[in-house]
Amino acid sequence: MRRSILSSLRAHVGRLVAACLAILLGVGFGSLAMIVHSSASHGVDETIGAQYKGVDAVVYPDQSTISPADIANVQKLPQAASVVTLTTAYLQVSYPDLVRPTTLPIDALYDTTRIAGPGTSSGRLPTTTNEIALPARAAAKHKVAVGQTLRLSSYDDKSWTVTVVGLLDDSKVVGTGSAVATPAAVKIFEPGAFVQGIGIAAKPGVTQQQAADAAGAVVSKGLTTFTGTAFIAHEVKSYTNGIDVLGGVFGMFAVIALFVACLVIGNTFTIVIAQRTREMALLRCVGASRRQVFSSVIAEASVVGVIASTIGVVFGVALSAVGLALSREFDWGIPPVPLHLDLSSVFLPLLLGTVATLLAAVVPARRATKVAPLAALRPEAAPAAASKAGVLRLILGFLLLVGGGLLLAAGAASHQVLVGVAGGAISFLGILAVGSLLVPALIRVIGALPAKGGGVPARIAVANAVRNPKRTAATTSALLIGVTLISLTCVGIASVRKTFDVSMDGQYPVDLMVTTYKEKMPANAEQQLRDIKGITQVVPISQVTVKSGGQEVQVTGIDPTKAGPVIHNPEAAGQLKPGTALMDRSTMIMLKLENGSPLTIVSGQHKLTVTAQQATGLDPITVSSSDLAKLAPTAPVTGFWLASDPKADGSDVIDAVEQSIPTVKDLSVTGGLAERTSYTKIFDVLLIVGVGLLGVSVLIALVGVGNTLSLSVLERTRENALLRAMGLSRRQLRRMLAVESLLMALVAAGLGIVLGLVYGWTGTSALMGGQTVDGGVEYAVPGKLLIIIAAVAAIAGLLASVLPARRAAKVAPAGALATE
Repeated sequence: MRRSILSSLRAHVGRLVAACLAILLGVGFGSLAMIVHSSASHGVDETIGAQYKGVDAVVYPDQSTISPADIANVQKLPQAASVVTLTTAYLQVSYPDLVRPTTLPIDALYDTTRIAGPGTSSGRLPTTTNEIALPARAAAKHKVAVGQTLRLSSYDDKSWTVTVVGLLDDSKVVGTGSAVATPAAVKIFEPGAFVQGIGIAAKPGVTQQQAADAAGAVVSKGLTTFTGTAFIAHEVKSYTNGIDVLGGVFGMFAVIALFVACLVIGNTFTIVIAQRTREMALLRCVGASRRQVFSSVIAEASVVGVIASTIGVVFGVALSAVGLALSREFDWGIPPVPLHLDLSSVFLPLLLGTVATLLAAVVPARRATKVAPLAALRPEAAPAAASKAGVLRLILGFLLLVGGGLLLAAGAASHQVLVGVAGGAISFLGILAVGSLLVPALIRVIGALPAKGGGVPARIAVANAVRNPKRTAATTSALLIGVTLISLTCVGIASVRKTFDVSMDGQYPVDLMVTTYKEKMPANAEQQLRDIKGITQVVPISQVTVKSGGQEVQVTGIDPTKAGPVIHNPEAAGQLKPGTALMDRSTMIMLKLENGSPLTIVSGQHKLTVTAQQATGLDPITVSSSDLAKLAPTAPVTGFWLASDPKADGSDVIDAVEQSIPTVKDLSVTGGLAERTSYTKIFDVLLIVGVGLLGVSVLIALVGVGNTLSLSVLERTRENALLRAMGLSRRQLRRMLAVESLLMALVAAGLGIVLGLVYGWTGTSALMGGQTVDGGVEYAVPGKLLIIIAAVAAIAGLLASVLPARRAAKVAPAGALATE
């Protein structure tokens, strides 16, 4: 049998290419996910470890702050060879390219004889109180060179001029880097600078645990002590939580791709066995047992699985290396991550790919053993459309569909994500189980139009597509999984984004609020803001501080006729009118008011009585400009409320606004745009990553569509030859197979989009229903994306039919009739 297996593999290499491609893609994608996750985690481990090299114990301010007494007590420890204080001051720095100062954290230098410290990429570290070293990335961004002077200022209006004497190497720093100065300078800048921790290097012979225990015994309660190793693990965990979540997401998509690959592999081996029916029958006739035939198929699957999985791992490693190289080449705001290979990221995908291939080949192998030798030498009869096993499967499928649907509805109603996920998985298994009944019915419905107007080839294509319901359903299921998940991702993200936008409109109804502190806006300020790219509306406001109920409160006045475009909350915008004051909740509680309560505001000799209405996200008290004029007739314009273009980059808009109106000393820029922008970017990244990753499973599924058509061509060789002999041209034969493929792709796309809508909406309800203030959820239909998904599936289905159609068209009618 070994010779037979080897000979079969050599003779039928071309037939196994599709299975190899499916395995390669599935394993390669899984390997890529694991290697990238392993490399990112290892890179963070190395980066954090390098920052705290030499640290044997750390005192960490967990529930209380570190006092000078704590520092003194640790310094007296006999177990400590070196004690350093990790101190950071937060100042304002005036960069030459910015109109106004920005925040700059400055770390105090410490003794680095035992514990690692910052290093410079150029210049040197500071030695006097008027020197500073900047992070290299910040210096490059703001075009600051060694030898240049900068102006630092504190929050209590003190300022200092310092010289930049060095640039710190922050290429491996996770997050934003800090500048450094001498301890004496940091004490001058901010006498009460925040102490982030105390680092301890132990004396020879003292273990990390002994040093940590000794420090824990002399510091205040509420401070946590770590060993050096434990503290590095603590810091790594704070950075790698996101990496672990991302690794889980990648792993989930890899499992999906591998599952779809299993469906394709099963179909591929069905093709191979169908093509070798006579060969296996001859083996049985010359004495091969059922067990030997079964073992031969499993052996071939093992060889194919190992070879294709090995190539897939190599492919995954290559893609990982390219991706990580690109991350180092382009400034993506993350430290460079080197390629890191471990045993699990290499051998686990290899093992899973081989096992998946074997499992997918078991059913076709068992089917091969059930054919009697003499019966196999005769032409194969058409498969039965129904069987006892098929009826039981349909009953089980409907039970799963109903039960999963009820769980899905319960999860959406009770906002339980796990219940919803379980319901979605169970109901989808029900869809797959009833596929042999559902898919042919849908193909008949969709195929009615081409069958009516497409002539004989189209009618034959519709009949062929439903001839073998099980195989057609299995092939369509592979594509259905990918389309459903992509549609679910698009619908879910669009719905969550819409829900988030509505919630943001309630909490942060104004994109940007630009105000001054004890100043008035210059006459050209409004035009300067209007000229900023991405700003669509600018409405001036006036503010006055008054006393009400014994408390000082800020009152803002805005023209109600102009406020609508900048207040995204229609309810709040509608309530803003003369005689009404919109108040935030904290101010209403402070003044002991309720909705509808009268409020009297006094400013000097002027008095105003209005009706209070609660409004979230606005200033403490917001009234119409006409009402404010009654309180302060000469109140100047002190700010503007801005609306931005949703398509504009929010970060760029905020940066431009913060650096606008240079004649104003203190410009406050607040509002919901920053938070909205950060979440929008997350949604965009999730959408791109999700669709891209799930596209791999669709690609694998399309290999399965081509396989099914290949098997269809094989089984209908005599039929196709007869059609050719009766006058069907090669072009018509190719069109017939194209229509058949298109019908399967359209059914998968249509059913997948419908399921994606249902799962996306219910998933959004389960996920977001308990997160919004009022429990409301917004549902979205990303029409353009769904149309693109359907179009791509249809085009890909047509492309999948090209090779089988060419193979069928090349067979001469007489030659094909003579094969049986």
